[in-house]
Amino acid sequence: MNTLARNWGWIALRGVAALIFGILTFIEPAISLATLVLLFGAYALANGVLELISAVANRRGEDHWVAMLVGGVLSIGAGLVTLFLPGITAIVLLYWIAIWAVVTGVAEIMTAIRLRKEMTGEWMLILAGAFSVVFGVFLFLRPAIGALAVVLWIGAYAVVLGIMLIGFAFRLRGWKQRSGLAAPA
Repeated sequence: MNTLARNWGWIALRGVAALIFGILTFIEPAISLATLVLLFGAYALANGVLELISAVANRRGEDHWVAMLVGGVLSIGAGLVTLFLPGITAIVLLYWIAIWAVVTGVAEIMTAIRLRKEMTGEWMLILAGAFSVVFGVFLFLRPAIGALAVVLWIGAYAVVLGIMLIGFAFRLRGWKQRSGLAAPA
């Protein structure tokens, strides 16, 4: 809890990155799949780096920072694979995004469950995690839908995820202020 609260700004920044990515997909829905691949790769890489920083900063004395570290490494892996192999097929990309969404969603739900005793408002992280899992399962079940629909679904996912992460980050900020937690060293 302390690690999350001390790094609430990084979580908010992850939310802002997701929100920007989602809005960009709605502004230009006819975007080519190659561009979508690169945008997703850049987003996943940025998300992973920010989550990794959040996990590593102030990890001393914290028991559960490893879950955030794993999520960050997986997100960086998703971003790097996507950026270095942009010619992958749409189906492979969809399955990769689906796996990433399910794994990060489960990690967010697990983190929120651990936070239940520490703070209220953890439901936002549970909802963000559940939304990620549902989105990933949807992509597994409907991989053949059109590329434009996928772009819009990915955009909607990123917008909702961004809003939930920003809301959760500000909830953490409030908890940090109420608890008198010191700023990171």
